[in-house]
Amino acid sequence: MQADKENHTFKPNSRFSDVISLYNFDRELRILLFDVIEKIEISLRTKLIYHLSHEFDPWWFQDPSHFINVRELIKTLSSIEEEITRSKDAFIKEHRSKHKDDGRFPPAWKSLELTSFGSLSKLYGNLKTKISSKEKIAQEYGTVNHTYLPSWLQSIAQIRNYCAHHSRLWNRNLPGRPKLLPKPPYPWISEIPKEHEFQALYIHLCCMKYLLNIIQPENEFTRLLLQLFEKYPNVDPNALGMKTDWQSEPLWD
Repeated sequence: MQADKENHTFKPNSRFSDVISLYNFDRELRILLFDVIEKIEISLRTKLIYHLSHEFDPWWFQDPSHFINVRELIKTLSSIEEEITRSKDAFIKEHRSKHKDDGRFPPAWKSLELTSFGSLSKLYGNLKTKISSKEKIAQEYGTVNHTYLPSWLQSIAQIRNYCAHHSRLWNRNLPGRPKLLPKPPYPWISEIPKEHEFQALYIHLCCMKYLLNIIQPENEFTRLLLQLFEKYPNVDPNALGMKTDWQSEPLWD
């Protein structure tokens, strides 16, 4: 709202109440996205555990032969180990008690239950391309093949961290750049964003909505997002990269 950021002079008709509205809008947007991302996270965790444990064994995530970058895998496993060590969950205590002499991590359905979305997305992205579960998961999410999904998950994991740490989303340049499918099999947006538009939140919201439509077809994401913009009319949707009539796009309809 500043006309001159060096001298801190404000634009005409700037009001403190608008600042408060913007703060509240951003807070409620983070809460909404956190709920959407939670559904994607649970779905991804379930698919990784199910498909890869069937294709290999319950300790597939510890086997370097399944991964492209072993150094990155070691970093991811170190994060998972920290989570397991910190855990006070009954199922982990029981596992430690029963399997004291087993030097392995608990099986996937226990270990990955404690794993962050960031680590889950890294495990998926780091899987070798020849692994059939990697392709199968991408197809189940409607992203055709494994080429596109890793960048979507990394970008969503980044936004999840902003939400978790109460960081601003409105008018923020985002570092992630999801790779977009040329012809997605399910409803999508009619106009592909230009390069500079990937910094804004809108395209990342589109990726979330696309995945959510598959995970939970009868979701209320569009209605809740519209409701948020209606509740705070002074908030500029352009600062999020929102397109005119975005809600009429096949993806959001």
